[in-house]
Amino acid sequence: MTSALSTLLARAAIMPLALVIATPALAHPGHDAGGATQGFLHPLGGLDHVLAMVAVGLIAARIGGRALLLVPAAFLAMMAVGGAAGALGWDLPYVETGIALSVLVLGLVLALGAVPPVAGAMALVGAFAVFHGFAHGAEMPGAASGVAYGLGFLAATAFLHAAGLGLGLAARRLDTPPALRVAGAALAAAGLGLLAGAF
Repeated sequence: MTSALSTLLARAAIMPLALVIATPALAHPGHDAGGATQGFLHPLGGLDHVLAMVAVGLIAARIGGRALLLVPAAFLAMMAVGGAAGALGWDLPYVETGIALSVLVLGLVLALGAVPPVAGAMALVGAFAVFHGFAHGAEMPGAASGVAYGLGFLAATAFLHAAGLGLGLAARRLDTPPALRVAGAALAAAGLGLLAGAF
């Protein structure tokens, strides 16, 4: 593993922690710093969210290069948009279906051994991120600070992306391409189960 890549992974792992540590600064009057903890724990409590977010990291690792940063960043950006829409009480139909489809489709991308272009991967994960973000925003506790809560769930998401990146890069380094395809097949099967439960 190159020095630059090691530095990139270290920064990716540290960023979520930095966001969570930084949010107590919002504890002055008018802010509820506890929202950061609630936001951080929310994505970790749902298997559908965990699987999709790890899958994003795995796909970025398979593509490599610029995708290591751009694909997770696209997910985070669109998740923030979806989270804001959910917190504002906007309407988005088929949220649970979209979340279940994200696990299925991202799993299929991995299972089929597809290596999409960076822009295509960014568009794909970004579209699904809106549903994940919306679910988090809509379920924000009423007493929580929206900013702290949002930073919390974005930090957890970045942490899960970093986990997927680490696993994917390890699979590439060990020269075990079938590992990503097997993981993708398992994700797709889980996505089918989640999709069945969404109806």
